[in-house]
Amino acid sequence: VVAKLRSPGGCPWDIKQTHESLKPFLLEEAYEVLEALDTQNPQHLREELGDLLLQVLLHAHIESEKQTFDIEDVITDLTHKLIRRHPHVFSATGGAKLDSEQVVTQWEEIKRGERSTESDSILAGIPVSLPSLLRAHQIQKRAARVGFDWETPEQVFEKLNEELEELRAVAPCLPDSEPSLQEPETNAAIEHELGDVLFTIVNVARFLRINPEEALRKANNRFTARFQYMERQGDREKKPLGEMTALEWEGLWEAAKKQEATEGSHTTVTLETRDHDHG
Repeated sequence: VVAKLRSPGGCPWDIKQTHESLKPFLLEEAYEVLEALDTQNPQHLREELGDLLLQVLLHAHIESEKQTFDIEDVITDLTHKLIRRHPHVFSATGGAKLDSEQVVTQWEEIKRGERSTESDSILAGIPVSLPSLLRAHQIQKRAARVGFDWETPEQVFEKLNEELEELRAVAPCLPDSEPSLQEPETNAAIEHELGDVLFTIVNVARFLRINPEEALRKANNRFTARFQYMERQGDREKKPLGEMTALEWEGLWEAAKKQEATEGSHTTVTLETRDHDHG
């Protein structure tokens, strides 16, 4: 079907697509799969997985037109990689019995052995294009695997408090003007310290075995749902939100939270149950 769509006389939209033009759609479809997982609706998930698969097929077909590789090559390479990196499962002798942590260590050792690039850095291969929270999470996990890590969660919370204090130390110098009118040095200092705070918060999430990207995504969803509830209540009461007092805002916010609790939450917690990435 994809070949037909991109063939002469096929679909004009599909024909003109390139790897570059398809990038936003790949990301969009991946996030729609995440939303489908949150709904716990199998039919919805089935549909969104199909849409995501279409993006994979399109990218593979673009390469097949260049005679570099096709979707069968992609599947073959993936199959070989999974077998190669799971000797404890696919070894002819049955392999050693490993726990999940040993599997992660073995995976990384095999992956390092496969690497034939100029860089032998443990951080090599983490895509720069990942969302920043997710990339920070991957960086920290990789560093922790070679022992560069905190020993206890308490140490991470202490570090977070330290970074917050450093942010507070530069915040008082903020003028009343718009950020664009602030001194460049002030903006740079605040950005630097805020970045350290965010990076440390990701470390907190990692120690708590929570995916920070998922946690923030779900927090965004909660805020959106509550705010839209307040908008609906404002419409019913014929009172624009912009004309409400702080006390009225607080009352509506609490009502939104109660409504959320009444309806129940179908959100599942995303734990870091398997700690290696399949890159």
